[in-house]
Order: sequence, then C-alpha cells, then structure tokens
Amino acid sequence: MADREQALADAQQRHWQETYAAHPSMYGAQPSVPAVHAAGVFHQADAKDVLELGAGHGRDALFFAREGFTVRASDFSRTGLQQLQDAARSQGLNGRVMTAVHDVREPLPLPDGSVDAVFAHMLLCMALSTQEIHVVVGEVRRVLRSGGVFVYTVRHTGDAHYRTGIAHGDDVYEHGGFAVHFFPRALVDALANGWAMDEVHPFEEGDLPRRLWRVTQSRP
Repeated sequence: MADREQALADAQQRHWQETYAAHPSMYGAQPSVPAVHAAGVFHQADAKDVLELGAGHGRDALFFAREGFTVRASDFSRTGLQQLQDAARSQGLNGRVMTAVHDVREPLPLPDGSVDAVFAHMLLCMALSTQEIHVVVGEVRRVLRSGGVFVYTVRHTGDAHYRTGIAHGDDVYEHGGFAVHFFPRALVDALANGWAMDEVHPFEEGDLPRRLWRVTQSRP
C-alpha cells in the first residue's frame, strides 16, 4: 500500500473508532433494508452461516442471528464490535454471533469454501483503492462454498456527493471525515467476473439521499 493510502486508511480507522465511541448504536437497532433482503436470499440459498464484513455495532449481524443464521461479524473497529458483543449478550444471541477485529485489506482468516453467505453493506465503498476492492472480492470468493451467495451494497457515481468534498483519487471523496469510494457500473461488472451475477438493484438511503446499488452474485 502506498504511503498516502496507508495514511488515509489509518485516519479512517481512527475516525470510525471515535465515531462509535461518541455515538453508540449510531445506526439504531433496526436492520438495514439491504440486510432484510439479503436474509431472504440467504434462506433461499439454504445458507446456515453468514459472514458480515464491516459489521460496525451490529444491527444487521444481530438481525441475521435472530433470523436463525450463525454469524461471523468482522470490523476494524474494536469499539463497534464491543457494542455488538454487548447487544448480543443482552438479547441472548451471543451463542449465534462471533466477532473478529479485522481489516479487509488483510486476507480473511477463514479456510477456503468455509462460508455459506457473505454480506457487506457499504463496506466495499469505504476508503479502499480499486485494486484493494478486487482483492477483497477475491477473498470473499475464496471463502465462499460453491453456490454461496455474496450480497453487497455500494454508493455509486450517480450519488450527490460524487466529485465533491476532499478528493483522494481513484473515485474516493471525503465528506465530514468519512471517505467513500464511489462505484462506476464498470467496476461492479468487473467484480462479477467469474461469478454468476444475480442482480444489480438501485436504491436510495438516508436524507441526502445516498444513491446505492445492491449487488447479489453467487459463486459457481
């Protein structure tokens, strides 16, 4: 990783730690709309376990656990994951939720073909380079079993914040301390190479609103 990219990655990790510490349960207790959709997809695929990348304080991980899945929740914020662990215990779900501090720039600490389903809500559109995003998706493919499903969401280049704020290059722009990699459609298509592409669904979220794609693809 280049020095500039490393500095941005380190700054983002600090920013998320501070944000979760200052605003516990900042996204609330209700699951995201993409997670609700993903649970249905995962049930249809007969998945038993779900790996969530970028789980944060865990609203979606807890939802997946309530849906009956065994959940591996990872994030690079210890603070967020501690909030998730505390919530899982209070809800009687600690037996279904495992957490791990992990930066997706590093290989996933899981064996090949060991996961039924993977979920990542806006994780891939954080301060990752295009090359790093390809590596992450390659790792997801590695740990998914044959027929396993990957559902992810990303903000795209039709978003109102695209090309505004602090430009970091490679379609990464920063607003309010949060850096976002905005996806062109060509990147979504490139990440699906070697996969079965099931769906690219546009949707909006939040007050801006943020404009995103929900992508569902399966490992052949």
